[in-house]
Amino acid sequence: MAKETINLLVVDDDSSHRNTLKTLLAEWGYAIATLEDGEAAVEACKKQPFDLVLMDVRMAGISGIAAMQKIREFNPSIPIIIMTAYSDVDSAVNALKSGAYDYLSKPLDFEDLRLTLARALDHASLRDEVKALKNTIAHTFVSDGFIGQSPVMRQLLEMLSSVAPSDATALITGESGTGKELVAKMLHANSGRQRGPYIAVNCAALSESLLESELFGHEKGAFTGAEKRREGRFSAADKGTIFLDEVGDLPISMQAKLLRAIQEREIQRVGSDVPIKVDVRILAATNKNLEEEVAEGRFRQDLYYRLNVVSLHLPALRNRREDIPLLANLFLKKFAKANDKAIKGFTPAAMDKLVKYPWPGNVRELENTVERAVVLLMGEYVSQRELPKSVADEGKKKASDRTDFADMTLEEIERVIVTQLVEKAGGNKSEAARKLGITRKTLVSKMGGSTAFSE
Repeated sequence: MAKETINLLVVDDDSSHRNTLKTLLAEWGYAIATLEDGEAAVEACKKQPFDLVLMDVRMAGISGIAAMQKIREFNPSIPIIIMTAYSDVDSAVNALKSGAYDYLSKPLDFEDLRLTLARALDHASLRDEVKALKNTIAHTFVSDGFIGQSPVMRQLLEMLSSVAPSDATALITGESGTGKELVAKMLHANSGRQRGPYIAVNCAALSESLLESELFGHEKGAFTGAEKRREGRFSAADKGTIFLDEVGDLPISMQAKLLRAIQEREIQRVGSDVPIKVDVRILAATNKNLEEEVAEGRFRQDLYYRLNVVSLHLPALRNRREDIPLLANLFLKKFAKANDKAIKGFTPAAMDKLVKYPWPGNVRELENTVERAVVLLMGEYVSQRELPKSVADEGKKKASDRTDFADMTLEEIERVIVTQLVEKAGGNKSEAARKLGITRKTLVSKMGGSTAFSE
């Protein structure tokens, strides 16, 4: 920790439990203050910036959840751990939704308490180091191919630089091919666990019968074919990071077991009743909308909130077209070197095709396209001839011929429809604007500033 003295506030209306915690935590070296109600805790946090608050849920006056919400209104940086004797799904989900760092069930397991306090305090102490790390981390992202100058990517890169040094669980969302696993690797490489293992699991690639054994391991003889004991991926990731790709495809039965592993930080091998403590950072990714999956009953709400401590959404490549030249040139250098070719760049026409293409396969498709072009190229510049037909033909159709809107943003769809109306008006923008009930200036803006048609 950066501070010599760590100040903890314990809030509990049970005097016996409060005093027990005060004695125990003081023995562990913390400076302890205690209070018996939520309102007093709110006032105390206004006067003193505690390093951590350990608070009961059920108290006289306002609840621990309500007190936590008030504290977070004026100081959201204080990690708050909720204690509850009512260990049910609703109270757990409510605590996490309201901003709790974690929750512990009474009677407290003191070893779990020690580990949870350490994780919360480590997470908080790293916050002061984030600014100094941002430039270094951003450079690492760039050198590893995660680049962008678009506003959405600059915002994402800034968030990644803040999240990477922490131990927070993160849920990475986005379409297939947007780079979710690359983000997971970047988070691990720039975290305090970078010297530990990084273990990736594709949850969609394993059958339900194999998934539990793959994640948690099994004992010899646990099932037919289990000829020897096997360590699972969680054990292999101890002191490091586990990346659960396509977590939205987990069957409900496995979701419950994963939830327990996250909550308790322990696992059980198939065929064993002995719990095994694991120290892992959990990163998960999915191309599904988990909120919709929860609403449809296909994904557990409590697991969703456990995974979604930090949410990182990767935009589709078509929504950040200004980044396409950067990525294309990065991939060009990479594959030119790999194929021992002296390539100078793309022709303007080829780059124009790359920028206009909607990239349904996102960054992965762009990378494959550039690799194909490098392999086929005989000269110094990639031209339209080396591009796949689907890319090279992009833009040949008139806007009025286009109906495949599924891969387009709302702004792009609007531009196409407005352009269709201009074409039907014989290219007369003023007439098209009159029919739409908008000004000609607005119409031109919606078309992207085009002056290709008449007044």
